[in-house]
Amino acid sequence: MLVVIEIVSPGSYRTDHVIKRGEYADAGILHYWIVDLDHPVTLIDCHLAAEFGYQDAGPVTGRFVTTEPFPICLRLDELLPS
Repeated sequence: MLVVIEIVSPGSYRTDHVIKRGEYADAGILHYWIVDLDHPVTLIDCHLAAEFGYQDAGPVTGRFVTTEPFPICLRLDELLPS
């Protein structure tokens, strides 16, 4: 699997940020993105760093751009329901 994308819901914050983060790292999922739709919309780009588990640079707002695991540009504010 290239990437797992988790959309955080009000009741799943701890599960998505702590429990699933550990479970997916243990399973060898290379990329785990956590999207929180609360305003402002944020995305945390977690990448597997061997025995250290996931590493990330913190939440991104506005525009998310990456080339790993594939090139993509997401305008996060446009993910909000109208």
